[in-house]
Amino acid sequence: MFMIEYKDIGWWYWLVTALLLTVGVLGNELGFILAIGLTIFQLIHYVIREKSIKAFPVQVRFWYLLLLIVAFPGIMQWLYWAPLIGTWAQIVFGYCAMARLVSLWPWNREAPFTLKLIISTFLSRPVRGSVQQGFVESK
Repeated sequence: MFMIEYKDIGWWYWLVTALLLTVGVLGNELGFILAIGLTIFQLIHYVIREKSIKAFPVQVRFWYLLLLIVAFPGIMQWLYWAPLIGTWAQIVFGYCAMARLVSLWPWNREAPFTLKLIISTFLSRPVRGSVQQGFVESK
């Protein structure tokens, strides 16, 4: 099931970021630098838009940015495959592994942290809108 959301500015940010990461993985380190710069810009945009650094979309972009920065040193650049694949999955299918991971942080959930929650978080179908609305552990 494809989830191409071309009317959403966030989708366009992710598309350009994925293209830049692709350029980087193909050997041009400038792609990584530009992807980091765009993610910083995107983070600032979402802080202003959401009017909070605690907003879920801001958290996702913050942790994504941190991953891009950690992966930047030459010896760590193999890590760029994770955001590259994940970002393309987000663009094409609406599946955002980073959002799912961030949804498990204690301040973003009310359900107890269980194996069932982890499994349902990562294996549930993509949803339109926030991933937070998609799963609540059933009792």
